[in-house]
Amino acid sequence: MNTIPACPRCGLENTYPDGETYLCPDCAFEWPQRIDAVPDDAPRVVKDANGNVLAEGDTVVLVKDLKVRGASVTLKVGTKIKGIRIVEGDHEIDARTEAGNILLKACFVKKA
Repeated sequence: MNTIPACPRCGLENTYPDGETYLCPDCAFEWPQRIDAVPDDAPRVVKDANGNVLAEGDTVVLVKDLKVRGASVTLKVGTKIKGIRIVEGDHEIDARTEAGNILLKACFVKKA
């Protein structure tokens, strides 16, 4: 039983270990043998536009004007949003604004 994986680039199984990496002689691709995976129960780390870590209940300020889909409202730069929630998905922040409950990406806010 071969425990050496096939090459992720070309798919051929002619790979071999070399130190802490695997090598593919067919396409010369090299990748690490061990990938440090994040455990499923690890808390999610969400960072704002400046790289500060956000937490549940933080107050944030918008760094860009945002048009709200489905409404004729634009959230202006500098709008303060209190009591955010961190959620799963590509929009990391659930917030309550004058436009209603919206989901935001963390790259559009900074910690107040």
